[in-house]
Amino acid sequence: MRILYAIQGTGNGHLSRARDIIPILQKKGDLDILVSGISSTVELPYPIDYRFRGLSFVFGKKGGIDLLETYKKSNVRKLLKEIKSLPVGKYDVVISDFEPVSSWACHMHNKPCIALSHQSAVMNPRSPQPKHSDIIGNIVLKRYAPATTHYGFHFKSYDENIFTPVIRQQVRALRPANLGHYTVYLPSYSDKRIIKILSECKDESWHVFSRHSEEQYAEKNVIVFPINNEAFIRSLATSEGVLCGAGFETPAEALYLKKKLLVIPMKKQLEQHCNAAALEEMGVPVIKSLKLKHLPAIMDWVRSSKIIEVNYPDTTEQIIDNILEASLASKYQLLPA
Repeated sequence: MRILYAIQGTGNGHLSRARDIIPILQKKGDLDILVSGISSTVELPYPIDYRFRGLSFVFGKKGGIDLLETYKKSNVRKLLKEIKSLPVGKYDVVISDFEPVSSWACHMHNKPCIALSHQSAVMNPRSPQPKHSDIIGNIVLKRYAPATTHYGFHFKSYDENIFTPVIRQQVRALRPANLGHYTVYLPSYSDKRIIKILSECKDESWHVFSRHSEEQYAEKNVIVFPINNEAFIRSLATSEGVLCGAGFETPAEALYLKKKLLVIPMKKQLEQHCNAAALEEMGVPVIKSLKLKHLPAIMDWVRSSKIIEVNYPDTTEQIIDNILEASLASKYQLLPA
C-alpha cells in the first residue's frame, strides 16, 4: 500500500503529533511524507519526500495572526504550481493533517482524501463552539484543506469519528514533578508584553518559550528561552502550571500531565476560540487577552490548585488501523464488479 501523509507546517502542533503517527504509518505500507508551511520550529526526525511553501499564517506580537505579513508571504501562483505538481494519483491512500497542497491536489483529481486533524473535530457540529459567529473563520476551516472523509482529535470524543488527543510517547514517558515554576507559550505575543504582565506576579517564576528570541535571557522573575522541544518538555513536566494559547497539543499535554492550565485564545482565530469553548466547558479558566486588566484572573489561577482530570489512552495505532481499513473497504466498493 502506498501512503502519502501530508502535514501542515504552520505552528508546531501538527508536526509534534506526526512524530507518533509516522512510525505507525511506516508499518502499514510504503510511506511518503509531505510538509508545507513556513512557521514551524519543530523538525521531523524522518526524511521528507515533499517540502512545499504551501499557505501559512504568520504569528503577530499582539495576540493574533499578522494578516499583513501573512498576505506578504503568501504566493498563490506558487501554491497552484505546487498543487499541480503533486502526483497524488500514485498513492492508494492520502492522509492530510490540515495540509492544503495535498488536499487540493486530491480535489482537482477527484481522488479521495482523508482528513486526520484537530480541525476536522472542531468543524464537527457536535463539538463545542464559541458564542460569537465568525463567517470568515468558518470558510477558512472548511475550504483551506478540503477532504472527502473526516477524522479528528479533540479534548473529548464528542462524536464517532472524534478521538482524544495523540499524546507523544516522549510526553507519556515523562515523570511529572513540581519545581514551582510556570511554563508559558504565547507565540502571538511579544516578549516585552509577556514580561510586562507576568513580572507583576512577583512571587512566581515564569519560563517563557519565545518565537521571537534566539537567546536565553532573564528579566525580573521571567526567564525567556528560545523554542526548543526538549527544553520545553522538561519545563512542562516540572512546572506547577501552564499558561498558553488555546491551541490543541500544548493544552492537551498539560492536561495529560495533570498541570494547572490557563489559556488565552488568539484573536480572530476561530479554531482557538472553539478550543477555548471546549476547555472552558471542562473547567479550564480562559482569559481574552494578555493585558493588565486580566492580571487578577491570572493571580486567581496562580493561587488555585484546581487540576482537570482527563483520560487520554494510547490508541493511535488502533485509530490508524481503523482509518486504513475503512479507506480500503470504500475503495473496493467503488471498483466495478
